[in-house]
Amino acid sequence: MSSSALVIEPPAAPFPTSHPPRFFTYPIPHSFQPHHKNNFRPIHTLHCVSNPHTPNNNTNNISIALEQEVEEEEDDSKRGNKEQRRVVKIAWEKLVRWSRSLRSKAKTDVLQRTNKVVVLGGGSFGTAMAAHVADRKFQMEVNMLVRDPKICQSINEKHLNCKYFPEYKLPENVIATTDAKAALLGADFCLHAVPVQFSSSFLEGVAEYVDPGLPFISLSKGLELNTFRVMSQIIPQALKNPRQPYIVLSGPSFASELMNKLPTAMVVASKDKKLANEVQQLLASRNLRISTSSDVTGVEIAGALKNVLAIAAGIVEGMNLGNNSMAALVAQGCSEIRWLATKMGAKSTTITGLSGTGDIMLTCFVNLSRNKTVGVRLGSGERLDDILSSMNQVAEGVSTAGAVIALAQKYNVKMPVLTAVARIIDNELTPQKAVLELMNLPQVEEV
Repeated sequence: MSSSALVIEPPAAPFPTSHPPRFFTYPIPHSFQPHHKNNFRPIHTLHCVSNPHTPNNNTNNISIALEQEVEEEEDDSKRGNKEQRRVVKIAWEKLVRWSRSLRSKAKTDVLQRTNKVVVLGGGSFGTAMAAHVADRKFQMEVNMLVRDPKICQSINEKHLNCKYFPEYKLPENVIATTDAKAALLGADFCLHAVPVQFSSSFLEGVAEYVDPGLPFISLSKGLELNTFRVMSQIIPQALKNPRQPYIVLSGPSFASELMNKLPTAMVVASKDKKLANEVQQLLASRNLRISTSSDVTGVEIAGALKNVLAIAAGIVEGMNLGNNSMAALVAQGCSEIRWLATKMGAKSTTITGLSGTGDIMLTCFVNLSRNKTVGVRLGSGERLDDILSSMNQVAEGVSTAGAVIALAQKYNVKMPVLTAVARIIDNELTPQKAVLELMNLPQVEEV
């Protein structure tokens, strides 16, 4: 029996059989002070049995008063919920009006005056971005500079990339060529989608055809092996033009989902704010939100090191270490990327934004990631050489991992997770041994 209720048993004498007992509930407050409807508190109850022939006016009054009090509370609650919904609705309507106002004022002159865009590279992401840009304006010519004559022929004759997207039709204004001069001639923007490790030699070979004022939008993510350079350093140095306009594009964006026109958001970063705004106008669409940033270093470092972290995440999955391990490892890896990036001059907010946390979550948690795939196979016991020889796309994290240790030493940053990946790739450590070493690190305060 509950301690908060008192039950009075029926009297020994039986009631008339035609009138069975009836129970009444009497509220007994914690305090004998009258309740206020806005200061309602839980009450104890007193149950008793009454003969229906006995007058019970007090009981009826108490029950009626209690019912009224409950009804008032319910009415207040309904009015409060209704008011809350009204406030939310007003806030949403203001947001929509603000959005419409900005869209009506948004400039479209960049798209209107852009007649030709060149995409360097015929891989999956370069193809997806070529299709996206071509859809923005059907009168615009989008030239793809590719190496493989078969891919070139496939794009021009069948409007599809037979190697990477054989099932997706490309817009008819996407044209492929193997001629660098023809591709670059008269281009208004250049999307660079050549893998980082091959970018320097490739650009040196086409430098004579590049206009000194042609804006380069880098889609490539990673650090150059041995030199540890990022694309903002590689492009101007390879083109021998320190003033070459440069923008980096990054964020959660699998090529296949871009081809399917599924919504996502990315960021363009440039030291030149006007240029970043122009690229935003060029790329932003109903399916792709584009934010702008001036933090080129943060966007590039996050984009490069997330590939290494994705390999670590894949190793955890390949070893069947569980969801707890996966979450803990990725969180630790995010911290390591933030430590290094901020030491290099990046903003910490960039690392928690689209090009940081956004891209990291996509690459580490989704099996479409080729870097994660490398990790899964490493964690399952496969050899790295066998893994790479069976892939038709470049996993930038494999090369970038080698630069991590050097950068960590240069900037005096401890990066245990990313360093462990580099050692596994160099065959200096097995995944099993790496897990033991990481778990045996000193217990420290979180930073």
